[in-house]
Amino acid sequence: MVTRKLSAILAADVVGYSRLIRADEEGTLAALSAIREEIVNPKIAEHHGRVVKLMGDGMLAEFGSVVDAVRTGVEMQDAMSEHQGDVPEDRRITFRVGIELGDVVIDGDDIQGDGVNVAARLEALAVPGGVCVSGAVDDQVQHRLGLHFEDTGERVLKNIDRSVRVWQWATQAAVAPTTDVSETLPLPEKPSIAVLAFSNMSADPEQEFFADGIAEEIITALSKISSVRVIARHSTFAYRGQSLDLRKVAKELGVRYVLEGSIRRRAERIRVAAQLIDAIDGSHVWADRYDRVLGDLFDIQDQITKEIVTALRVQLTDGEEALIWGRGTDNVEAWQYCLRATDIWLRFSTSDYLEARFLDEKAISLDPEYAHAHAVLGFTYWWEGRLGYIGNSEEKFKRAF
Repeated sequence: MVTRKLSAILAADVVGYSRLIRADEEGTLAALSAIREEIVNPKIAEHHGRVVKLMGDGMLAEFGSVVDAVRTGVEMQDAMSEHQGDVPEDRRITFRVGIELGDVVIDGDDIQGDGVNVAARLEALAVPGGVCVSGAVDDQVQHRLGLHFEDTGERVLKNIDRSVRVWQWATQAAVAPTTDVSETLPLPEKPSIAVLAFSNMSADPEQEFFADGIAEEIITALSKISSVRVIARHSTFAYRGQSLDLRKVAKELGVRYVLEGSIRRRAERIRVAAQLIDAIDGSHVWADRYDRVLGDLFDIQDQITKEIVTALRVQLTDGEEALIWGRGTDNVEAWQYCLRATDIWLRFSTSDYLEARFLDEKAISLDPEYAHAHAVLGFTYWWEGRLGYIGNSEEKFKRAF
Protein backbone atom coordinates (compact mmCIF):
# COMPACT_ATOMS: atom_id res chain seq x y z
CA MET A 1 0.00 0.00 0.00
CA VAL A 2 1.32 3.43 -1.01
CA THR A 3 1.57 5.89 1.89
CA ARG A 4 1.11 9.57 1.09
CA LYS A 5 1.12 12.75 3.12
CA LEU A 6 1.21 16.52 2.73
CA SER A 7 4.64 17.97 3.47
CA ALA A 8 6.65 21.12 3.00
CA ILE A 9 9.71 20.21 0.94
CA LEU A 10 12.91 22.26 0.81
CA ALA A 11 15.40 21.62 -1.99
CA ALA A 12 18.80 23.34 -2.06
CA ASP A 13 21.99 23.13 -4.08
CA VAL A 14 25.32 24.93 -4.44
CA VAL A 15 25.68 27.50 -7.21
CA GLY A 16 28.63 26.75 -9.52
CA TYR A 17 29.57 23.56 -7.67
CA SER A 18 31.46 22.02 -10.61
CA ARG A 19 33.60 25.15 -10.96
CA LEU A 20 34.39 25.17 -7.23
CA ILE A 21 35.34 21.48 -7.29
CA ARG A 22 37.61 21.95 -10.30
CA ALA A 23 39.36 24.88 -8.62
CA ASP A 24 39.85 23.24 -5.19
CA GLU A 25 38.21 19.86 -4.64
CA GLU A 26 39.43 19.20 -1.09
CA GLY A 27 38.87 22.76 0.10
CA THR A 28 35.35 22.92 -1.37
CA LEU A 29 34.29 19.59 0.13
CA ALA A 30 35.69 20.56 3.54
CA ALA A 31 34.00 23.98 3.45
CA LEU A 32 30.67 22.50 2.37
CA SER A 33 30.81 19.87 5.12
CA ALA A 34 31.50 22.57 7.72
CA ILE A 35 28.61 24.70 6.44
CA ARG A 36 26.24 21.76 6.70
CA GLU A 37 27.34 21.03 10.26
CA GLU A 38 27.43 24.64 11.47
CA ILE A 39 24.53 26.27 9.59
CA VAL A 40 22.30 24.01 7.51
CA ASN A 41 21.66 21.05 9.82
CA PRO A 42 21.14 23.21 12.96
CA LYS A 43 18.65 25.44 11.14
CA ILE A 44 16.68 22.44 9.89
CA ALA A 45 16.63 20.89 13.36
CA GLU A 46 15.71 24.21 15.01
CA HIS A 47 12.58 24.41 12.86
CA HIS A 48 11.57 20.76 13.32
CA GLY A 49 12.61 19.49 9.91
CA ARG A 50 14.66 16.50 8.81
CA VAL A 51 17.25 16.01 6.10
CA VAL A 52 15.86 13.39 3.72
CA LYS A 53 19.02 12.97 1.65
CA LEU A 54 22.19 14.63 0.44
CA MET A 55 23.01 14.57 -3.28
CA GLY A 56 26.56 15.78 -3.90
CA ASP A 57 26.03 19.54 -4.01
CA GLY A 58 22.30 19.23 -3.25
CA MET A 59 20.00 18.47 -0.34
CA LEU A 60 16.36 17.60 0.26
CA ALA A 61 14.62 18.33 3.59
CA GLU A 62 11.07 17.76 4.83
CA PHE A 63 8.97 19.80 7.27
CA GLY A 64 5.57 19.30 8.84
CA SER A 65 4.94 23.07 8.68
CA VAL A 66 5.37 25.25 5.60
CA VAL A 67 6.10 28.23 7.86
CA ASP A 68 8.98 26.29 9.42
CA ALA A 69 10.30 25.37 5.97
CA VAL A 70 10.31 29.00 4.79
CA ARG A 71 11.87 30.21 8.04
CA THR A 72 14.62 27.64 7.57
CA GLY A 73 15.28 28.65 3.96
CA VAL A 74 15.41 32.38 4.69
CA GLU A 75 17.45 32.11 7.89
CA MET A 76 19.84 29.70 6.22
CA GLN A 77 20.43 32.14 3.36
CA ASP A 78 20.91 35.06 5.74
CA ALA A 79 23.42 33.04 7.77
CA MET A 80 25.24 31.98 4.59
CA SER A 81 25.47 35.58 3.42
CA GLU A 82 27.14 36.56 6.69
CA HIS A 83 29.33 33.44 6.88
CA GLN A 84 30.67 33.78 3.34
CA GLY A 85 30.92 37.58 3.25
CA ASP A 86 34.70 37.65 3.65
CA VAL A 87 35.39 34.66 1.39
CA PRO A 88 36.85 35.56 -2.05
CA GLU A 89 34.10 35.48 -4.67
CA ASP A 90 35.70 32.70 -6.71
CA ARG A 91 35.67 30.41 -3.63
CA ARG A 92 32.36 31.49 -2.11
CA ILE A 93 29.71 28.82 -1.49
CA THR A 94 26.21 30.07 -2.26
CA PHE A 95 22.92 28.16 -2.19
CA ARG A 96 19.73 28.31 -4.19
CA VAL A 97 16.61 27.16 -2.32
CA GLY A 98 13.18 26.04 -3.55
CA ILE A 99 10.19 25.25 -1.32
CA GLU A 100 6.90 23.53 -2.18
CA LEU A 101 3.88 22.42 -0.17
CA GLY A 102 2.67 19.24 -1.79
CA ASP A 103 1.80 15.58 -1.78
CA VAL A 104 4.68 13.14 -1.26
CA VAL A 105 4.98 9.36 -1.34
CA ILE A 106 6.78 7.71 1.57
CA ASP A 107 9.53 5.32 0.41
CA GLY A 108 11.26 4.13 3.58
CA ASP A 109 13.28 7.14 4.76
CA ASP A 110 13.01 8.69 1.32
CA ILE A 111 10.17 10.76 -0.16
CA GLN A 112 9.13 11.03 -3.77
CA GLY A 113 6.34 12.53 -5.80
CA ASP A 114 5.04 15.73 -7.32
CA GLY A 115 5.93 17.91 -4.30
CA VAL A 116 9.57 16.85 -4.46
CA ASN A 117 9.79 17.49 -8.21
CA VAL A 118 8.26 20.97 -7.94
CA ALA A 119 10.61 21.93 -5.09
CA ALA A 120 13.59 20.91 -7.24
CA ARG A 121 12.35 22.99 -10.19
CA LEU A 122 11.73 26.00 -7.94
CA GLU A 123 15.25 25.72 -6.56
CA ALA A 124 16.65 25.93 -10.10
CA LEU A 125 14.75 29.21 -10.64
CA ALA A 126 16.01 30.88 -7.45
CA VAL A 127 18.66 33.57 -7.69
CA PRO A 128 21.95 32.72 -5.95
CA GLY A 129 21.37 33.37 -2.25
CA GLY A 130 17.60 33.40 -2.79
CA VAL A 131 14.50 31.34 -2.08
CA CYS A 132 11.78 30.47 -4.61
CA VAL A 133 8.39 29.25 -3.41
CA SER A 134 5.18 28.21 -5.12
CA GLY A 135 1.89 30.06 -4.88
CA ALA A 136 0.63 27.43 -2.43
CA VAL A 137 3.53 28.24 -0.09
CA ASP A 138 3.14 32.00 -0.43
CA ASP A 139 -0.57 31.74 0.43
CA GLN A 140 0.39 30.14 3.75
CA VAL A 141 3.22 32.46 4.81
CA GLN A 142 2.63 35.91 3.29
CA HIS A 143 0.95 37.35 6.41
CA ARG A 144 2.88 35.36 9.02
CA LEU A 145 6.59 36.01 8.54
CA GLY A 146 6.83 39.65 7.47
CA LEU A 147 8.87 38.73 4.39
CA HIS A 148 8.54 40.24 0.95
CA PHE A 149 8.29 37.73 -1.89
CA GLU A 150 8.22 39.08 -5.43
CA ASP A 151 5.62 37.59 -7.77
CA THR A 152 7.47 36.43 -10.90
CA GLY A 153 4.35 35.06 -12.59
CA GLU A 154 3.15 31.69 -13.84
CA ARG A 155 5.89 29.33 -14.99
CA VAL A 156 5.87 26.07 -16.92
CA LEU A 157 8.31 23.84 -15.05
CA LYS A 158 10.19 20.94 -16.58
CA ASN A 159 8.39 17.59 -16.16
CA ILE A 160 5.49 19.24 -14.27
CA ASP A 161 2.09 18.90 -15.98
CA ARG A 162 0.71 22.24 -14.77
CA SER A 163 1.87 25.82 -14.55
CA VAL A 164 3.09 27.03 -11.15
CA ARG A 165 3.01 30.58 -9.81
CA VAL A 166 6.51 31.40 -8.59
CA TRP A 167 7.45 33.84 -5.83
CA GLN A 168 11.02 34.94 -5.16
CA TRP A 169 12.82 36.19 -2.04
CA ALA A 170 16.50 37.09 -1.83
CA THR A 171 18.95 38.44 0.71
CA GLN A 172 20.10 42.01 0.18
CA ALA A 173 23.45 40.70 -0.98
CA ALA A 174 21.79 38.54 -3.62
CA VAL A 175 19.75 41.36 -5.14
CA ALA A 176 22.29 44.16 -4.83
CA PRO A 177 22.36 46.22 -8.05
CA THR A 178 25.08 45.22 -10.46
CA THR A 179 24.64 47.77 -13.21
CA ASP A 180 27.38 50.03 -11.82
CA VAL A 181 30.55 49.37 -13.80
CA SER A 182 32.59 49.34 -10.59
CA GLU A 183 30.58 46.34 -9.36
CA THR A 184 30.72 44.32 -12.58
CA LEU A 185 33.34 41.87 -13.76
CA PRO A 186 36.01 43.33 -16.05
CA LEU A 187 36.20 42.12 -19.64
CA PRO A 188 39.06 39.68 -20.28
CA GLU A 189 41.59 40.40 -23.01
CA LYS A 190 40.47 37.45 -25.14
CA PRO A 191 36.99 37.17 -26.74
CA SER A 192 34.35 36.22 -24.17
CA ILE A 193 30.85 34.79 -24.54
CA ALA A 194 27.89 33.61 -22.50
CA VAL A 195 25.47 31.12 -24.10
CA LEU A 196 22.06 31.44 -22.43
CA ALA A 197 19.58 28.59 -22.10
CA PHE A 198 17.59 28.30 -25.33
CA SER A 199 13.87 28.97 -24.95
CA ASN A 200 11.53 26.05 -25.56
CA MET A 201 8.86 27.34 -27.95
CA SER A 202 7.30 23.91 -28.47
CA ALA A 203 3.80 23.17 -27.19
CA ASP A 204 5.26 20.34 -25.09
CA PRO A 205 7.11 21.55 -21.96
CA GLU A 206 8.93 18.20 -21.95
CA GLN A 207 11.00 19.50 -24.88
CA GLU A 208 12.86 21.89 -22.56
CA PHE A 209 15.52 19.21 -22.05
CA PHE A 210 15.98 19.21 -25.84
CA ALA A 211 16.47 22.99 -25.92
CA ASP A 212 18.93 22.73 -23.01
CA GLY A 213 20.87 20.06 -24.88
CA ILE A 214 21.43 22.30 -27.89
CA ALA A 215 22.75 25.17 -25.76
CA GLU A 216 24.99 22.77 -23.80
CA GLU A 217 26.47 21.33 -27.00
CA ILE A 218 27.38 24.83 -28.20
CA ILE A 219 28.92 25.68 -24.79
CA THR A 220 30.93 22.44 -24.88
CA ALA A 221 32.22 23.11 -28.40
CA LEU A 222 33.24 26.71 -27.65
CA SER A 223 34.92 25.72 -24.37
CA LYS A 224 37.42 23.66 -26.38
CA ILE A 225 38.85 26.85 -27.93
CA SER A 226 41.73 28.07 -25.79
CA SER A 227 41.53 31.65 -27.09
CA VAL A 228 37.88 32.14 -26.04
CA ARG A 229 36.51 32.61 -22.50
CA VAL A 230 33.21 30.72 -22.21
CA ILE A 231 30.91 31.05 -19.18
CA ALA A 232 29.83 27.72 -17.66
CA ARG A 233 26.31 26.35 -18.04
CA HIS A 234 25.44 26.71 -14.35
CA SER A 235 26.01 30.46 -14.47
CA THR A 236 24.20 31.18 -17.75
CA PHE A 237 21.22 28.86 -17.17
CA ALA A 238 20.54 30.69 -13.90
CA TYR A 239 18.95 33.43 -16.02
CA ARG A 240 16.35 31.04 -17.45
CA GLY A 241 12.80 32.39 -17.50
CA GLN A 242 13.76 35.94 -16.58
CA SER A 243 13.07 39.12 -18.54
CA LEU A 244 16.62 40.01 -19.50
CA ASP A 245 18.62 43.11 -20.26
CA LEU A 246 21.41 41.38 -22.18
CA ARG A 247 23.87 44.20 -21.54
CA LYS A 248 23.30 43.84 -17.81
CA VAL A 249 23.73 40.05 -18.06
CA ALA A 250 27.00 40.55 -19.93
CA LYS A 251 28.29 42.94 -17.25
CA GLU A 252 27.35 40.53 -14.47
CA LEU A 253 29.14 37.65 -16.18
CA GLY A 254 32.12 39.65 -17.44
CA VAL A 255 31.66 38.93 -21.16
CA ARG A 256 31.34 41.00 -24.31
CA TYR A 257 29.10 38.66 -26.32
CA VAL A 258 25.85 36.91 -25.44
CA LEU A 259 24.17 34.18 -27.49
CA GLU A 260 20.46 33.58 -27.03
CA GLY A 261 18.16 31.33 -28.99
CA SER A 262 14.97 29.34 -29.17
CA ILE A 263 13.81 25.99 -30.48
CA ARG A 264 10.43 24.81 -31.70
CA ARG A 265 9.97 21.13 -32.42
CA ARG A 266 7.01 19.57 -34.19
CA ALA A 267 7.18 15.85 -34.93
CA GLU A 268 10.33 15.35 -37.02
CA ARG A 269 10.90 18.99 -37.88
CA ILE A 270 12.69 21.62 -35.83
CA ARG A 271 13.09 25.38 -36.05
CA VAL A 272 16.13 26.85 -34.30
CA ALA A 273 16.69 30.60 -34.04
CA ALA A 274 19.84 32.16 -32.59
CA GLN A 275 21.35 35.61 -32.30
CA LEU A 276 24.73 36.85 -31.12
CA ILE A 277 24.67 40.21 -29.32
CA ASP A 278 27.59 42.59 -28.76
CA ALA A 279 26.79 43.76 -25.23
CA ILE A 280 28.91 46.90 -25.47
CA ASP A 281 26.39 48.63 -27.73
CA GLY A 282 23.55 46.07 -27.82
CA SER A 283 23.95 45.47 -31.56
CA HIS A 284 23.32 42.22 -33.42
CA VAL A 285 26.59 40.67 -34.58
CA TRP A 286 24.87 37.73 -36.22
CA ALA A 287 21.41 36.16 -36.32
CA ASP A 288 19.86 33.30 -38.27
CA ARG A 289 16.97 30.83 -38.26
CA TYR A 290 17.07 27.19 -39.35
CA ASP A 291 14.01 25.21 -40.46
CA ARG A 292 15.20 21.65 -40.88
CA VAL A 293 14.35 18.01 -40.31
CA LEU A 294 15.40 16.55 -36.96
CA GLY A 295 18.23 14.60 -38.56
CA ASP A 296 19.97 17.89 -39.42
CA LEU A 297 20.26 18.89 -35.74
CA PHE A 298 24.02 18.35 -35.48
CA ASP A 299 24.59 20.32 -38.68
CA ILE A 300 22.63 23.23 -37.14
CA GLN A 301 24.73 23.12 -33.96
CA ASP A 302 27.93 23.09 -36.00
CA GLN A 303 26.74 25.98 -38.16
CA ILE A 304 25.89 28.15 -35.13
CA THR A 305 29.31 27.38 -33.60
CA LYS A 306 31.08 28.25 -36.88
CA GLU A 307 29.19 31.56 -37.10
CA ILE A 308 30.25 32.42 -33.55
CA VAL A 309 33.89 31.53 -34.25
CA THR A 310 33.81 33.69 -37.39
CA ALA A 311 32.16 36.63 -35.59
CA LEU A 312 34.71 36.50 -32.76
CA ARG A 313 37.54 36.36 -35.35
CA VAL A 314 39.09 33.37 -33.66
CA GLN A 315 41.86 31.36 -35.34
CA LEU A 316 41.52 27.66 -34.53
CA THR A 317 44.47 25.30 -34.23
CA ASP A 318 44.33 21.94 -36.00
CA GLY A 319 43.78 20.23 -32.65
CA GLU A 320 40.90 22.54 -31.77
CA GLU A 321 39.29 21.92 -35.17
CA ALA A 322 39.27 18.18 -34.46
CA LEU A 323 37.93 18.64 -30.93
CA ILE A 324 35.12 21.02 -31.89
CA TRP A 325 33.71 19.14 -34.85
CA GLY A 326 34.14 15.71 -33.29
CA ARG A 327 31.27 14.35 -31.18
CA GLY A 328 30.35 11.23 -29.30
CA THR A 329 27.77 10.05 -31.82
CA ASP A 330 26.37 10.92 -35.24
CA ASN A 331 23.05 9.31 -34.36
CA VAL A 332 20.57 12.05 -33.41
CA GLU A 333 18.14 9.53 -31.92
CA ALA A 334 20.84 8.05 -29.67
CA TRP A 335 21.85 11.58 -28.62
CA GLN A 336 18.23 12.35 -27.68
CA TYR A 337 17.91 9.18 -25.59
CA CYS A 338 21.14 9.95 -23.75
CA LEU A 339 20.18 13.60 -23.22
CA ARG A 340 16.81 12.57 -21.81
CA ALA A 341 18.41 9.91 -19.60
CA THR A 342 20.85 12.45 -18.14
CA ASP A 343 17.99 14.83 -17.34
CA ILE A 344 15.99 12.06 -15.64
CA TRP A 345 18.66 10.38 -13.50
CA LEU A 346 19.59 13.72 -11.94
CA ARG A 347 16.23 13.67 -10.13
CA PHE A 348 17.80 11.10 -7.78
CA SER A 349 14.97 8.65 -7.15
CA THR A 350 14.68 4.91 -7.70
CA SER A 351 12.07 4.96 -10.46
CA ASP A 352 13.99 7.68 -12.31
CA TYR A 353 17.20 5.63 -12.25
CA LEU A 354 15.37 2.74 -13.89
CA GLU A 355 13.86 4.97 -16.57
CA ALA A 356 17.22 6.65 -17.25
CA ARG A 357 18.89 3.25 -17.50
CA PHE A 358 16.27 2.07 -20.00
CA LEU A 359 16.85 5.16 -22.18
CA ASP A 360 20.64 4.85 -22.01
CA GLU A 361 20.44 1.22 -23.07
CA LYS A 362 18.34 2.28 -26.07
CA ALA A 363 21.00 4.87 -26.96
CA ILE A 364 23.72 2.24 -26.74
CA SER A 365 21.69 -0.17 -28.88
CA LEU A 366 21.61 2.51 -31.60
CA ASP A 367 25.32 3.35 -31.23
CA PRO A 368 27.36 0.81 -29.22
CA GLU A 369 30.42 3.12 -29.35
CA TYR A 370 28.62 6.11 -27.78
CA ALA A 371 30.88 6.71 -24.75
CA HIS A 372 28.68 9.35 -23.08
CA ALA A 373 25.74 6.95 -22.96
CA HIS A 374 27.93 4.30 -21.34
CA ALA A 375 29.15 6.87 -18.80
CA VAL A 376 25.65 7.96 -17.81
CA LEU A 377 24.56 4.33 -17.55
CA GLY A 378 27.49 3.77 -15.19
CA PHE A 379 26.51 6.78 -13.09
CA THR A 380 23.00 5.39 -12.58
CA TYR A 381 24.50 2.23 -11.07
CA TRP A 382 27.11 4.12 -9.05
CA TRP A 383 24.61 6.49 -7.43
CA GLU A 384 22.19 3.66 -6.78
CA GLY A 385 24.96 1.74 -5.02
CA ARG A 386 26.14 4.79 -3.10
CA LEU A 387 22.68 5.70 -1.82
CA GLY A 388 21.71 2.06 -1.19
CA TYR A 389 18.23 2.21 -2.74
CA ILE A 390 17.76 -1.41 -3.79
CA GLY A 391 19.87 -4.53 -4.21
CA ASN A 392 23.48 -5.21 -3.36
CA SER A 393 25.60 -2.01 -3.34
CA GLU A 394 28.81 -3.90 -4.11
CA GLU A 395 27.24 -5.38 -7.22
CA LYS A 396 25.98 -1.93 -8.27
CA PHE A 397 29.52 -0.51 -8.02
CA LYS A 398 30.88 -3.38 -10.12
CA ARG A 399 28.26 -2.72 -12.81
CA ALA A 400 29.04 0.99 -12.66
CA PHE A 401 32.77 0.59 -13.18
